[in-house]
Amino acid sequence: MAQTSSMKLLGARNMTCIVERMEWNNKMDLIAYGTEKGEVIIQRLNWQKIVTFPTPGEDVRVRSLSWQMDETLLAVGYSNGKVALLDAESETIISGLIYEDDIKKVYFSKAINSQETLGTYTCNAKDKHRKFLPKLQPLTNIDPCLKTLDQKSFPKGSPCFLVVIMRSGKVHLLLLGALQAGSIDLTQHVLHPEQFDVYDVRLNGDFNAIYALLRDGQQLKMLHFHNQVLQECMAPMLELATHCAHILETKNYINDTQQCLTEAWETVQLEMDNKLTKYANAQPYGLISAHFMELHVFGFATFEVEEFLTLSEKGFKKIANSVDLSLSNLQGLVFKQLNAASVNMIYFLNTIAGFGRMSHFFESLISPEMANEAMRACGAFVLKVHEMQKTIDTLVYDMKLFHAWMIFTILRLSHQEIPDDLVLTEEENIALADFLCSMEPEIEDRSDEEDESEADLLSETPPPTRNKFNLERVGQYFENAQLTQPYTKDPSQLWEQMVAENECLNHCNLFVPHDKQLSLVQQRDKMFNAIDAVFHKPTESISGSFKLASAVLCADLPPMEPGEALEDRDFVTCSYYVNENTKCDMLALTISWQEAMILEVSRAGDCLLRCTKIQLQPGIFTPALHEDFYHLRFVDLQFYNESALSMLAQTTTSAPGIRPHSYFIQFSLAAARNQSTQHQMGTLVKLKEATVTHSIHDVADGVAFKGLDGVCEMLAVSGSRKVATVLSDRKRKMTIFEMEVEEEEDDTEMSQASFLEISKESVLAGAGDGEKTET
Repeated sequence: MAQTSSMKLLGARNMTCIVERMEWNNKMDLIAYGTEKGEVIIQRLNWQKIVTFPTPGEDVRVRSLSWQMDETLLAVGYSNGKVALLDAESETIISGLIYEDDIKKVYFSKAINSQETLGTYTCNAKDKHRKFLPKLQPLTNIDPCLKTLDQKSFPKGSPCFLVVIMRSGKVHLLLLGALQAGSIDLTQHVLHPEQFDVYDVRLNGDFNAIYALLRDGQQLKMLHFHNQVLQECMAPMLELATHCAHILETKNYINDTQQCLTEAWETVQLEMDNKLTKYANAQPYGLISAHFMELHVFGFATFEVEEFLTLSEKGFKKIANSVDLSLSNLQGLVFKQLNAASVNMIYFLNTIAGFGRMSHFFESLISPEMANEAMRACGAFVLKVHEMQKTIDTLVYDMKLFHAWMIFTILRLSHQEIPDDLVLTEEENIALADFLCSMEPEIEDRSDEEDESEADLLSETPPPTRNKFNLERVGQYFENAQLTQPYTKDPSQLWEQMVAENECLNHCNLFVPHDKQLSLVQQRDKMFNAIDAVFHKPTESISGSFKLASAVLCADLPPMEPGEALEDRDFVTCSYYVNENTKCDMLALTISWQEAMILEVSRAGDCLLRCTKIQLQPGIFTPALHEDFYHLRFVDLQFYNESALSMLAQTTTSAPGIRPHSYFIQFSLAAARNQSTQHQMGTLVKLKEATVTHSIHDVADGVAFKGLDGVCEMLAVSGSRKVATVLSDRKRKMTIFEMEVEEEEDDTEMSQASFLEISKESVLAGAGDGEKTET
């Protein structure tokens, strides 16, 4: 009846908490599982724990786990709408996405062949920018553990789709984890959205269609959507997605650099000693410049200034050196990191603008107008970076003059010998006087512009707080507000003079605009918004290209009643596999507690659908079996490989004192194909009326059983790794088996005979325990 197969027990272990999700890596001996606490743990086959990723929030559950093909990257979907990409090798969070709805499932598609061609266009997987752009320097001030989800680099490796399925029925596609490659709302394609539930949504093997398994009222349907844009533009999309990933990485680098700039600027402010701050805040607005100018021009110091100058020469030199060092760090971040990142951004956006001119390939993906607008916004950001760099250079020069003059003044008032290098030249004296005058900029008089009531309120408003000797000239660039002290025009710059004399140049699209009123933060946000607008086009084109090609009615489901859990009425679980050998997409699903269905959709162009419908109960002509065979129900199923389906079953008998039995079932798909039916994929396919259900016991040489200890509730298998894992004892015990082992005396054979012997022994033992309990 069953072909003998072998599996070897590798070990079992009681877990410290309930395990809710499991997933094997198809290449390495790594298994990832999510706990009830929202943690994700990755361990090896020998139970060695590699890394534990903490929960992203309180009361957050792990909804889904998926390994990227042949990589150490794991996608995790959480109940709070977060999707995180975790790297088991570096033990870090690579990147993340945040959605507003609960996650149903998240998974990586199979790898996309990056060398595929479309007409005369060839997708080039090489990063040509590395020949022209220097590598961005690492930001040592940023702690990788403190970076938020949306600040990480994007994953490398085989190109593939990341598919995010929401419980609301919305499905999002991302190419390379970066480019938003369309979305679809399944509730718009059902007849009964009030009785809707989505079980799974999968990309087909050619990446030009999706299969959606869902509930529509009291029907279990598989909807097949075709997408023309995905079919025609896959190669250009890969090129665009690669540059999109580079742009997003550069955006994150700019954000990180700006964070470092803010921290470096705060360090500059802190290095301005508390005594300097105390003196500055104790003076009425306008007197600081007056007192310092009086000291500079006439050599007389007021009582407040003399009290301020009680610092020793060494003490002030220490403060000056600290401030100079902090300002030098600030200069380096702007000149090296921020400037290099903005140049990189110009390069990538210019490439995308060039793509937009090849309308034959990129017409559906890129709007040339949006790309050019993003280029202009990026150019404006480059100008703002240069503007801030000049402002910082000016401040550094002024602060060095101020510190030298302060040391000179301290030595002069204390009647000490003054070194020659501290004596300022005439040009330096003029620059120092300008700096002292600009310490406290004039406040605009708004009394003529407002009524008396508003003027009274203004009179009660305290004077503006100064940022330690008018350092706002630099600090204002890090605020999300317009500049209070805009950069003054340089009369020696002929271009600025020409723009000032010809207003039309400001409105010409051929030139980059330079808005001197915006801060660096505002200019950055403006650039980011323009870049986001560039990538709206592929999302809109792909989303609008989803067309319902076929609806397959799989089975009838009981009605959804308010307050009643679905699992109490029906049981639907599924597994998906892309068979490259036969060019078909395989979907296995349970349609009830005792029935399952294997669908095979051909991608060869013949539009054939093969259906194999099986049940756990014995058939009419099935020989007599052990009693347990008459009371089995499905618990879980998963494709082991293209030729076998692994299933987990459990008895439904509830005799007093006897626990249900669990069984591992290995089902041969090749042996069952003789029991399948073929259908043409049309607009509507009703499988219920055109298929016949067969008992798995009647499939010759097609099924093998293995009795398991405990009440098993979840299954995870990997045909490439030849392992199987089951969860038992209320999901607290994990048992790992090695599959396809060579037959030895110590191996456990999965056969009908061994299953009967094991089940009989367990039944007798359970009955004996029950009698002892009753006595």
